[in-house]
Amino acid sequence: MNFQSIAYTMFTFALAAVMAGIIAYYYNPSRKKEVEEPKHRMLRDDE
Repeated sequence: MNFQSIAYTMFTFALAAVMAGIIAYYYNPSRKKEVEEPKHRMLRDDE
């Protein structure tokens, strides 16, 4: 393998790791209230 193919492989794994980190952060159970709040706020009556 040459340097270019190793670099592309490492870049692909880095992007996959970043994506996995974002997904893990977003779907963390401790953030559920913060994530669900806009949905519930939109459904409440503003009267």
